[in-house]
Amino acid sequence: MAPTPLQQLSDHGQSVWIDFLSRPFVRDGDLEALVHEGVNGVTSNPTIFQAAIAEGDAYDDQLREVLKEERDPKEVFLALAVEDIRGACDILRPQWDEAGDNARDGWVSLEVDPRLAHDTEGTIEEAKRLHAMVDRPNLFIKIPATPEGLPAIEETIAAGIPVNVTLIFSLERHRKVAEAYVRGVQRLVDGGGDPKTVASVASFFVSRVDTEADKRLEAIGGQDELLGKLAIANAKLAYKTYEEVFSTPEWEALEAKGASKQRCLWASTGVKNPDYKDTVYVEELVGPDTVNTMPRELVEAIEDHGEIRGDTLLDDVDEASRILDAFEAAGVKYDDVVAVLEKEGVEKFSKSFADLIEGLESKLKLVAA
Repeated sequence: MAPTPLQQLSDHGQSVWIDFLSRPFVRDGDLEALVHEGVNGVTSNPTIFQAAIAEGDAYDDQLREVLKEERDPKEVFLALAVEDIRGACDILRPQWDEAGDNARDGWVSLEVDPRLAHDTEGTIEEAKRLHAMVDRPNLFIKIPATPEGLPAIEETIAAGIPVNVTLIFSLERHRKVAEAYVRGVQRLVDGGGDPKTVASVASFFVSRVDTEADKRLEAIGGQDELLGKLAIANAKLAYKTYEEVFSTPEWEALEAKGASKQRCLWASTGVKNPDYKDTVYVEELVGPDTVNTMPRELVEAIEDHGEIRGDTLLDDVDEASRILDAFEAAGVKYDDVVAVLEKEGVEKFSKSFADLIEGLESKLKLVAA
């Protein structure tokens, strides 16, 4: 029997995680079914939780219980979120256990309050608090890759807490994220900690790069051959950075003590432009020691008609550099594109979190009534 596309991705060293979480998804067997099909991790974010809690009455019973002791909407949200995250962690725990030290898979991600994206100390405190609240070894704490997030990433890793670094758009920032991880691991080791207990992924956002770059190209006009090209080129060059940072003598000394590389995770891999093939950001970014986290409909699309052609991530890396140069020559400034995307990403997640809290306040009144 021929391997499924998800199995083919696994054969090429790429893990498939799902970018979705809700109470019914965890409790009604949907997540477990996907795990059997080859999904081996879960990512979440404020937008995902906002949609899950707003829909239906799946959380109402727990809400009534929580309301007996807690009225702060953020604390109420965390009580609900922690329940879902723990449930997902427990479903994926066998995969995590099976991997032993430096587990590649079986991870579930929970994000710090995105309103702390520019608050280093606040992020560090929240990362430690969420890690303790969930109390599962296969939990990643998501920290955004803002300038203020970089020292928080280092500090959290040094404390022995696994981190999923989110909202990475730029190659320069990705290199700084990887270097912050290496420093954190070094500090953990220097303090007598075991590097085998900590791990990290760098979540590099894909489709939004094309959305922003294409919009600018179309405004300039006359460069249609570049449409839909920047995101994949950007990701290929990010993988080159990964290979460079994690092949230095400094890193190899840490690896010899049991440290694991910070893998690239391709996020935002559902297409935003309906003219593009729905599976393009999976098929073009296949490579060893990577993760692709996909919305549920993309997992289904890959299973239905995905074409896994080999380690496409390693193809035409020199061409990827030329593509970035071509965008600059066309008048699309890369540094500005990625700066705008980071700003918008933080704002989007912060708004989702604020909307979530506002929605919970309304729900609290209804449930209390």
